[in-house]
Amino acid sequence: MKKLGLNDRQIKAMFYLKEHGKISNREYRQIANISDEWARVDLADLILKGLVRLVGKGRGTHYVPAQVGD
Repeated sequence: MKKLGLNDRQIKAMFYLKEHGKISNREYRQIANISDEWARVDLADLILKGLVRLVGKGRGTHYVPAQVGD
């Protein structure tokens, strides 16, 4: 995952996703011990890299692994 340019926090998120199937901004902040702003930056980067996709809106928003063809 380092070859994809992921930082240690993002790697933790990907392992969390593999285990739980989804992750919210709040869960990401808790496992990475970071602010809301950094969480948004990191998660947006994962979307740009095609590794996750955003599902839902508002409080129900969460991230899931991207599927081939997404």
